[in-house]
Amino acid sequence: MKSDSEPVNTTSRRRRGLIICCSVTAVVLIMITAVLTALCFTIFKPREPEITANFAGLEDIDYSFSSNLTLNATIDMIITIDNRKNYGSFKFKNATAYVYYHGDVVAEAQIEHNLVPARGKVNMTSSADFMISKVILNPNFVADVISGSLHLTSTSSLHGKVILFKILKMHAKAFSSCDISFNVTGRDVQTICKSKIKL
Repeated sequence: MKSDSEPVNTTSRRRRGLIICCSVTAVVLIMITAVLTALCFTIFKPREPEITANFAGLEDIDYSFSSNLTLNATIDMIITIDNRKNYGSFKFKNATAYVYYHGDVVAEAQIEHNLVPARGKVNMTSSADFMISKVILNPNFVADVISGSLHLTSTSSLHGKVILFKILKMHAKAFSSCDISFNVTGRDVQTICKSKIKL
């Protein structure tokens, strides 16, 4: 005769097997999540993109001597964002870069929204509207001309998202600051930029 306890034992074995299977699956998922999280904060951690700005040439000059001296110039710029250190792409919104001369804003440049691919770089063209009269009327202008160079700084803040493997998306801000040195006699421009990304 068959024992009445056999169906109970079979059900018990199935439950035990299901519990073991679920436990193993949960452990594997936890391990995979831990590994992916560790990779995101080590190998795949977003690093600072290299942002540089170069002045390409003079586009237009506008001046007025009616009441106060007004002298403006539009200068073409090439903005390069080098993202070759990152495994994630960076998609950012429209932004504005500001150029300062001894603390005074003397130029603005519009940066259009763009996507910087992972392990790649983009070159963007823009133009900066320089208020040259504010530079000339600055108390430090004459001394800087005598020294042979004008020192300016620029700042920009790019708001967007870091996209990793087209799956993981993180809000990010990329800050950039540049030291710009204009040689009065040689008329060449040198820029040294630093950038930082904040998630």
